[in-house]
Amino acid sequence: MTEPTSRSEAGHPSMRMLHTMIRVRDLEKAIEFYTGALDMREIRRRDAPEGRYTNVFLGYGPESQMTLLELTHNWDQSEPYPIGSAFGHLAIGVADIYQSCKRFEQKGIKITRAPGPVQFGKTLIAFIEDPDGRKIEIIQEDTLPTSI
Repeated sequence: MTEPTSRSEAGHPSMRMLHTMIRVRDLEKAIEFYTGALDMREIRRRDAPEGRYTNVFLGYGPESQMTLLELTHNWDQSEPYPIGSAFGHLAIGVADIYQSCKRFEQKGIKITRAPGPVQFGKTLIAFIEDPDGRKIEIIQEDTLPTSI
């Protein structure tokens, strides 16, 4: 029997999502938000003085197993980044949405949609905002529809 030569032959998808990048105006404030409010941890960081930017990768586990969030800070950017109409939101799963929202409220995090069922469904969601005004959907994982 020969060894599998690709992920798909080994029973794994041939591709996976590695990271999503967002630009942030205040890197330290963004890191504090994502690590403090959302319990992510810093996985790695890269300063590029020649390009005048820093990349910080955050997540919930090793990069080899989890999708990360890349924060890009352009050192000379002083104006807010426009969010744009094509960006929707990031989504984070939690065990208890009501407890999580209480914790966000105690930390002064802006809750833009109180926890409750999604319209026309049973999934429990809430929305908060990061320091740059991006929406983050909080989803109670045990209320997600099952996959087919």
